[in-house]
Amino acid sequence: MFDFFKKIVPANNPPADPGAQVAGAPETDNSSLKDLISPAGIKINSDSLEIGGKLGRTLFVFTYPRYLTTNWLSPIMSMDKELNISMFVHPIETPWIMNQLKKKVVQVQSQLNERQEKGLVRDPMLETALNDIEALRDSLLQGNEKFFKFGLYLTLFGDNAKELDDLENEVRSILESRMVYIKPAAFQQEQGFNSTLPLFKDELQIHTSMNTGPLSSSFPFVSVNLSDNKGVLYGVNRHNNSLIIFDRFSLENANSVVFAKSGSGKSYTIKLEILRSLMMGTEVIIIDPENEYQYLTETVGGSFVKISLTSPNHLNPFDLPVPPKGEQPGDVLRSTVINLVGLLRIMLGGLSPEEDSIIDRAISETYASRDITAQSDFSKITPPLLSDLHSILKNMQGASSLAARLERFTTGSYSGLFNQQTNVELKNKIVCFSIRDMEEELRPIAMYVVLHYIWNIIRSELKRRLLVVDEAWVMMKHDDAASFLFGIAKRCRKYYLGLTTITQDVADFMSSPYGKPIVTNSSMQILLRQSPATMDVIQKTFNLTDQEKYLLLECSIGEGIFFAGLQHAAIKVVASYTEDQIITSDPRQLLEIAKAKEELAEQ
Repeated sequence: MFDFFKKIVPANNPPADPGAQVAGAPETDNSSLKDLISPAGIKINSDSLEIGGKLGRTLFVFTYPRYLTTNWLSPIMSMDKELNISMFVHPIETPWIMNQLKKKVVQVQSQLNERQEKGLVRDPMLETALNDIEALRDSLLQGNEKFFKFGLYLTLFGDNAKELDDLENEVRSILESRMVYIKPAAFQQEQGFNSTLPLFKDELQIHTSMNTGPLSSSFPFVSVNLSDNKGVLYGVNRHNNSLIIFDRFSLENANSVVFAKSGSGKSYTIKLEILRSLMMGTEVIIIDPENEYQYLTETVGGSFVKISLTSPNHLNPFDLPVPPKGEQPGDVLRSTVINLVGLLRIMLGGLSPEEDSIIDRAISETYASRDITAQSDFSKITPPLLSDLHSILKNMQGASSLAARLERFTTGSYSGLFNQQTNVELKNKIVCFSIRDMEEELRPIAMYVVLHYIWNIIRSELKRRLLVVDEAWVMMKHDDAASFLFGIAKRCRKYYLGLTTITQDVADFMSSPYGKPIVTNSSMQILLRQSPATMDVIQKTFNLTDQEKYLLLECSIGEGIFFAGLQHAAIKVVASYTEDQIITSDPRQLLEIAKAKEELAEQ
């Protein structure tokens, strides 16, 4: 800005070649340009000036308290008033100030000795001054601090004298409540006004000596305040120690993504959000790959559903939800067929275009074999099973290979998993589906089927819900599963659902063609501690500065950056003792809790 003003208001120096002109540029001179941007006139009084129909008054800060708190100037910066604020920081050479401080130490010590010899009562002010000077000398000598002359000037504007006086009193009361005192620049209003223009001129020359610490507290740009009147407490703002209280459903969508390396507190953070969301009346559904949410679910009286080859819980992928208001049964049936084609691509290891067409036709015939059509009442039907599809494929021309590949899911070793009618109900406020005991190669299939079942329930009844998908990178390995997850992220807003996607394998997640779209369709993002190997991907995806990059590399467990729409702040996740006992994933704490339970049972 300073360079800009220097260019449009050049000094009155003649050019090197008075006759030289820029080709195509209009003829002009310095005086006409100054006349163009300058006011018609300025009337200067002893304590104010009149310019362009406005009254202005320049004030300067002449004294500060012994301690300055962070952001003490922010109430002035955020005032909805017209004012100019100018800061001038003049560095002082350390050897010179060290010499001055040495003289000051001698002077204060001599005063203390003199009072002691006269038998006078000790003077706390002198003793405090001596301690402060010695501490400052140590900091300067060690290179931890620098010394500066600091000038702070404010020019206030008003339409009349009363408005100007009222604004001055308001500013004065704000600053004096922090023991910062100001005065008008009497008989120096012109110099004060020039000092607050963006011309880099300190014409007042009224300074206060400051070292680095208190000077840094005057930095004018304050951190974002993410405290709201309603919502969930996510943690503490590390910039200003305010609370980050936020309602994710107030954003354009309620989706969120959580990226963090293993052991950095991502599950802990989300479990804390879940616990606090339940208190706000939000229902929660979780897909848990490692049984991390079992204790939380059981503690709050939720349903913990294990999905495995030997589990008594079953989900039928052919289930059809009751069409929600505004949707036709035919649309629901068509959407389910498309999702089933995606599921079978994963189950059968991919499909050729011909096989894809055969599968699509076979699924439609499978529903037709149970008299299920676009006109059926889905609340009164019994959906087909995977074995019904297998029978249809065996009798279709060119589908023998598909039938053979599907056989292990109908009569083979995997037949007990998805070839039975659904016997799971989502009636509790929190339901957790565990796939920990599922074989590794079946996990993507299980996550897909569980998500499909959950999505059917969500579409059939409108409620405020959270859907948590932990270790989402498992699904991102398969395009069909990733596409289905992305479809939920795009459409869940109109069903009052917030999707939370959690992953530690950022590289795999972002390498999927659906990874970045899921992030961009999530209005809330939480980044906790990252590994150096994935930091470049994170920085590029979220447009992080170098300072934010280093913060994510060096922060502690439960610390990171919280994004909410266009705002973001450094966060520290904090839980109460009771919450910590419920949501902890630390093996040491879990052993202690189990031991305490055993001792309690013995008593």
